[in-house]
Amino acid sequence: MPDESAGEQRTASPDTGKLRIRKLYDSETKLSWVLAGLAGLLGATAFTHSAGYFVTFMTGNAQRAVMGYYAEDDWAASSPWLALSAALLLVAFVAGVISASLCRRYFWPTRPHSTTVLTTLALVLATLLDGFLLGGPELPLPFFPIVLMTFGIGALNATFIDKKGEVSIPLSYVTGTLVKMGQGIARHLLGVDEITAWLGYFLLFGSFVLGAGIGGAIGMVAGGTYMLAIASLICALTTVYTYFYADRRQLFQ
Repeated sequence: MPDESAGEQRTASPDTGKLRIRKLYDSETKLSWVLAGLAGLLGATAFTHSAGYFVTFMTGNAQRAVMGYYAEDDWAASSPWLALSAALLLVAFVAGVISASLCRRYFWPTRPHSTTVLTTLALVLATLLDGFLLGGPELPLPFFPIVLMTFGIGALNATFIDKKGEVSIPLSYVTGTLVKMGQGIARHLLGVDEITAWLGYFLLFGSFVLGAGIGGAIGMVAGGTYMLAIASLICALTTVYTYFYADRRQLFQ
């Protein structure tokens, strides 16, 4: 029996390609690049001026939370506090996702990208906590501001939600982005899909890497509270863009 769906797919492929290209460069996709860059920036600044804590890499924190009790050859790696702190960061990340999802449901139903407000508030609070309560701009950053940054990254990841209520664009989940990019490249090489099957994921990954580079540069010239203040300012400007421009455009479309 002939595969009629395949014939329909071949017939509709030019239009489908045009739709994918438009989708690749629509306002929401561009916003995802900006926010992925922001996630990379926050992750790099936190990692640079802390004891190597991850605020975006929850896989690494999960491994630290478990393996911290087993790496007996290295006292620093086997420190119970290091394992416990990694577990606390996991809790903070999940709490950020939950809080942002609830806020979207009850407070910001018409502004789907305003979860960045929570990220900004978390960063501002981390800056104030570090500057006024925990010793000022000395390095490295104390742990509790890192917890707040992790909470903010969790909230940021709840920005893009599909009609089913699931996250459609994970901003700091680089592993998943690379997996999807690899699958898209494979389909492109096989001739069953176009460059748009993987280019969007590549640009999302590139935005994260670019943000990490900018965060590293900030860490070279500013540390501690000053670094947090700069990151808070950048996040606040991004929030203004998402709240007053990107969401408003989506409402009128």
